[in-house]
Amino acid sequence: MAWAAQTFGDSMAVACSMAADTVVSDLAAKALPGVDVLFLQTGYHFPETNDLRIDLPIFQEINLVDVQPDQSVAEQDEQYGPRLYERDPNLCCELRKVAPLNRALTGYEAWVTGIRREDNALRAHAGLVEWDERHGMVKLNPIAAWSTDELFAYIEEHGVPVNPLLGQGYPSIGCAVCTRRVAPGEDPRSGRWAGLTKTECGIHL
Repeated sequence: MAWAAQTFGDSMAVACSMAADTVVSDLAAKALPGVDVLFLQTGYHFPETNDLRIDLPIFQEINLVDVQPDQSVAEQDEQYGPRLYERDPNLCCELRKVAPLNRALTGYEAWVTGIRREDNALRAHAGLVEWDERHGMVKLNPIAAWSTDELFAYIEEHGVPVNPLLGQGYPSIGCAVCTRRVAPGEDPRSGRWAGLTKTECGIHL
């Protein structure tokens, strides 16, 4: 992150889902105080996620940027019908996450994510520094090689605020309407889009 801060400066942004990836915003803020941290306001977040979004700038020297979809939930329901997330979750993610983030990244030269190789098979070969063809920019995954134990050791050592749902059976946190608790021994991401073959929102594909 020190190298990234020196190389990209204010042309770098962090994407944060307000789960355990607040570790990444912590690392980035220490290397580049005032770094832009992008938060996708999907309209479907858990209250705990929104609470952390409010509190995080108190604990970290960041510039929090709310990224909004084109439509409110009510406007999307009017056009596509209610509970689009049940009928076409890929489209819902595209409208409320992927497209807004694509717009928000315009003008930056690099973006920072909290993906880790342990997350799932699609991320198993994530590099620390990659070329993001879709966005035409550098993608930085500073904790890609970290284990879960290393992640939470950093959180404890540095007092990083994280989503309290992580300790309540939600090891991977997305929108409340598409996320359920995970039973002991289950894959940590099995609570995301439960019952569907979908495993990614599309941001990292």
